[in-house]
Amino acid sequence: MSYVDEVLEKVVAKNPAEPEFHQAVKEVLESLRVVVEANEEKFRRDALLERLVEPERQIKFRVPWVDDKGQVHVNTGYRVQFNSAIGPYKGGLRLHPSVNLGIIKFLGFEQIFKNSLTGLPIGGGKGGSDFDPKGKSDREVMAFCQSFMTELSKYIGADEDVPAGDIGTGAREIGYMFGQYKRIRGTYEGVLTGKGLSYGGSLARTEATGYGLLYLTEELLKINGKDINGMTAVVSGSGNVAIYAVEKAQQLGAKVVTVSDSNGWVYDPEGIDVEALKEIKEVNRARLTEYRKYRPNSEYHEGRGVWSVKADLALPCATQNELHLEDAKQLVANGCVAVCEGANMPTTLEATEYLQANGVLFAPGKAANAGGVATSALEMSQNSERLSWSFEEVDEKLKEIMVNICHNMDDAAKRYGMEGNYVAGANIAGFEKVVDAMNAQGIV
Repeated sequence: MSYVDEVLEKVVAKNPAEPEFHQAVKEVLESLRVVVEANEEKFRRDALLERLVEPERQIKFRVPWVDDKGQVHVNTGYRVQFNSAIGPYKGGLRLHPSVNLGIIKFLGFEQIFKNSLTGLPIGGGKGGSDFDPKGKSDREVMAFCQSFMTELSKYIGADEDVPAGDIGTGAREIGYMFGQYKRIRGTYEGVLTGKGLSYGGSLARTEATGYGLLYLTEELLKINGKDINGMTAVVSGSGNVAIYAVEKAQQLGAKVVTVSDSNGWVYDPEGIDVEALKEIKEVNRARLTEYRKYRPNSEYHEGRGVWSVKADLALPCATQNELHLEDAKQLVANGCVAVCEGANMPTTLEATEYLQANGVLFAPGKAANAGGVATSALEMSQNSERLSWSFEEVDEKLKEIMVNICHNMDDAAKRYGMEGNYVAGANIAGFEKVVDAMNAQGIV
């Protein structure tokens, strides 16, 4: 049995009931097979893959908090510190009822390679809780965040582990967490990213993941002889990533005709109205059913359906495993030329393989949505220097990072005879840097 297959078997045996984690490890190791086989004897002797798939530290804790009626609730908090070979752990905190250890491990494992791809000195980690901020008052969210950070503060720090936002964790939640960390530790340091501008946040951080997705998408199309200007795009999601992906896509000349949320989706043949979307989601925190009040000619549909719309470009920006094999078949039939992931692993393995087999350009999330963590690392730099850069400075650095990621994954795929396989290219490019650092640091 090959070393890759041995490790895949061990991962499933050691981590039962964690399908998302199994999926992430399989996707990465399968695409690294060619690299591993070239170094099989050394990697097996050093148990390199076993060390790569086993987190350095897994923290799980109780989060009790009191609601506005005086009722006590108990949630579970997590922080998985996966790999610190190239820098302090870096990765978001997800607040969503679906959160469990397997999902946090999948996200943390992906984060290792995503962070490596940015070229910045940040390791991989992830955390969160099964708490749902939706429908909670500001005071209830504050009560949860303070309780959560009371425990998490023992394990994080500006040079140790720097969490950020993720699904359910926006500026409000980061603010409450930062305040509690400062209160407990008595230090003012850049321990969280995604902070407000008045207390150490970075300009362009809000836009970074969506903008970064489009900078990489534009470059990917360019190196394949295509132009984003004039394309029709379908986007899923309507959170931070989706909103700014729509905004930047339209700035680059594409027409985005869909967005979605957990209840349904909107089709606007004239192009999504970004300002209306921002007001609905960022100001009013409302559902997409409100969109027709702003654009009467648009259509609202319950359930799923974004991928059924004819488009040149598909940008999944909602959540994991939202684009299925049937959706991929529909996209191919409709003439889609590129799928670039704005969310973490939003395309199932079967759908990814089908898209690649049918000549669709496919950019995986660990590369395409790395703009958020890249700008978080730029926020860390500004905090360390006690400086604040202009929006233009941050945006320029972000674009440079995303263009470099695109070329690095393209070059890595070509080096191993897999030209056009950007999943393999991204994994190989991220893996090589991490492995070099791990080997240099010994068996730790």
